[in-house]
Parts: sequence; structure tokens; C-alpha cells
Amino acid sequence: MLELLCTDLDRTLLPNGEQPESDNARRLFTTLVSASHCKLAYVSGRDLGLMQQAISDYQLPLPDYAITDVGSMIYVRSGDSYLPLSSWQQYLEAQWPGESSALAALLGEFTLLELQEDARQKPFKLSYQITPAKALSKALDEVKSRLAELAWPVNLIASVDETSDEGLLDLLPANAGKRAAIDFLVAELGLSDDAVFFSGDSGNDLDVLVSPYPSVLVKNAITDVVLQAMTRSKIAGLEETLWVAQGDESLGLNGYYSAGIVEGLLYFYPELESWLTVEQDEQ
Repeated sequence: MLELLCTDLDRTLLPNGEQPESDNARRLFTTLVSASHCKLAYVSGRDLGLMQQAISDYQLPLPDYAITDVGSMIYVRSGDSYLPLSSWQQYLEAQWPGESSALAALLGEFTLLELQEDARQKPFKLSYQITPAKALSKALDEVKSRLAELAWPVNLIASVDETSDEGLLDLLPANAGKRAAIDFLVAELGLSDDAVFFSGDSGNDLDVLVSPYPSVLVKNAITDVVLQAMTRSKIAGLEETLWVAQGDESLGLNGYYSAGIVEGLLYFYPELESWLTVEQDEQ
């Protein structure tokens, strides 16, 4: 039974990529969230303010939890407010005492790296951009090598924004990130792996896509991410928990964005399909 639905936002739930959105997809997503009575968590590289803006702009259901800043912050909704999960903050503070400024000074020698604007820098996250995106691989290798020399435990999260041709590189505490934050929340809630669903589209979603949690990779994901997800899931013996959206013509779903999420939900939790039948009958 589905108890916690976790989803990335940009180009996963939000139709802000190049591909078209199925007309009914977001409505069906909202129907399944409501009908399943599951908890909802948005898991994003956005900060809380930008996440709230997206919720308003796209008329999304309010989440019970907000995992923001690439998994370096967890918030719990209380009425109209979102409160930081104090146990997560304490967990990260023990690993990351003033690390951001020291890391920024160290990485200043790498010409490929450009610090993102101040608003993107957070207590447990240091964020860079690399232009063009094809330079990301080289930059990542250089940073990995330098940190390895110093035995500095840092979680490096790389992804590509195909709409701007930018590579994105986030440095977090070793035990932070989208997967780590979801794991922490799942433990706090006492849930089993099969009760947790995830949907994503990009490189910073791979650790969750290749996990014991039932997950869907939406159809608009770039080819490199699809290949990495399929290869890594096969190596880890987790092929049964990953679905790559194809589109479902019977429901008018093209597999992109929320259409892919709905497809994945029905693949792993087929009992939910009866709620879509009820909705169609009522229209």
C-alpha cells in the first residue's frame, strides 16, 4: 500500500521542459494523491520559497513534507507554515561545522566552476554552475580528485539543466542528498520500502531511482540519465523497483512529467486505477 509519495518538481511534476504535458495528467496525479490518502513529499533542488512559488503557479496539492535544496533541508507542513525538521538539522550539523566557506576557498582554483548566486548557497549546500553543460564531466572529475587527495567526505551531486545548457554541481555533507533525506524521513515515519514511491527525471535523482523504493523515471528524462538508471539498477539487482515511463494511450498519458508519475503509480500500485475509473465516470 502506498503511504509516502515523493516526487521531484522541475521537469518531473512541473511541465517546464520542452516536451508537451498531457492535458489531464496533473489532475489525475492530484486524484491519486487524494484517493490513496498517502503523505506527499516534494523533493527538489529548489529552496523552500521557490518550491512554494511552484505550488502556487502550477496549482499543486500541498505537500506534507518539503525536501529542498537537493536534500539538505527537510520541512514539515504545519497549517500554512513549513517548519524545519530539527532532528535532520542536528544530524547534518554534526557532520558539517562551517564546511561551506572552507570548501569554497579550496575550489576557487578550478576555473570551470562558477558559484551560483548567494540565494542558492545554504548552510548545508555549496552550489556551482558549469557552462557549457558538456564541461560538467571534466569539472566533476577534477573536484573528485582534489577532495580525494584531502580525504574530505563530501557528497557531490551533478546534474544538467538542458533548458539552459548548464551543468549543476552541489556539494553537501557526505550523508545528505535526496536519497539520504528520504531515507531519514522514512525511518522517522517507520515505513517499509514498498510503501514509498519516488519519481524523478535528472542526475540528482539517480540515487533514489536506483534504490529499494518503487520509482519511475519520466519519459522526458535525457538519454544519459535513462541509461545510467537502467545500468545501475541492473548492477544493484533493483530492476524490479525501477519503471521507465513509456506513455499510456488508454488514459491519454504521454509519459512526460506528471503523466509519467501517474503511469508509474499505476504500475506499482495497480489498485489505484479504480479511482481513475471513478473520476472518468463522474466527468
